[in-house]
Amino acid sequence: MLVYIALSVFGLWLIIVSLILFKEFVLFKKLTKGVEVDDLKKVLEGVLSKELKNEKRINELVKCINQLEEDGHLHIQKVGLVRFNPFKELGGDHSFSLAILDGEDSGVIITSLHTRDRTRVYMKEIVKGKTNIELSDEEKKALVNAK
Repeated sequence: MLVYIALSVFGLWLIIVSLILFKEFVLFKKLTKGVEVDDLKKVLEGVLSKELKNEKRINELVKCINQLEEDGHLHIQKVGLVRFNPFKELGGDHSFSLAILDGEDSGVIITSLHTRDRTRVYMKEIVKGKTNIELSDEEKKALVNAK
């Protein structure tokens, strides 16, 4: 009886070791697919050279992405709009103030004042969230909405 248990344990151990070796053999076959046995060193050198090329290309991509992110701060990123009625005798909010800013809070505020006779458009420059020209209440609201 003891012999049967020992043989069963030994057989189970052989099966487990065989499975592990089979998996390793399959992996080795995948790595050496289409390669002679004496060319394994060349295969590994090829893998390492490809890895170095990939690393260089990844570094180039990272530089490009960083440049795009840096340039992106100069594009329009923030917009604020306030519609208002500056003249009580006219109906509707036909006038507006529009703040257009980049990632550094620089840009312009465009204000349009609409009357029955004409429409006037004004523009004020914004540099890093500030301007040298006094802003109207509506322009201030548009700037706050954009930020």
